[in-house]
Amino acid sequence: MSCRRLCQPGRSKGTLALRGKTGLVRTVSGLLLGATVGGLAMAGDAEVVDVTITPDGTSTYRFDVTVLHPDTGWDHYADRWEVLDPTGNSLGVRELAHPHVNEQPFTRSLSGVAIPDGVDEVVVRARDSVDGWGNTTMTVKIPR
Repeated sequence: MSCRRLCQPGRSKGTLALRGKTGLVRTVSGLLLGATVGGLAMAGDAEVVDVTITPDGTSTYRFDVTVLHPDTGWDHYADRWEVLDPTGNSLGVRELAHPHVNEQPFTRSLSGVAIPDGVDEVVVRARDSVDGWGNTTMTVKIPR
């Protein structure tokens, strides 16, 4: 949908005005909706917002990954993040064993991730227990 259909003049960014079947206009905050007009972020997606990579051995690294997700409890929470090589092969997965309702964003670590020779950057993505893998990933260079 175009912004002409969703946005009303005078509204702040991140606020959508939706017209229902009855013709009444309902205003929904972009923060509550969890989406942007351009579709860059979808409601409920687990987002990788920061990654720190530290060498911890010969060709192995520690990843400290910060994830943002509107965890609501055991029924819907960020449940893992993953390190991928540029071709999409998984190099390491960090399982997240519980919701982080009152800790957002949160950072968790994974050590011993082997990065093959010739791989200069990786992609880190996060997922949640309902929506699956999020659209907001982070590509980071490997410190060598």
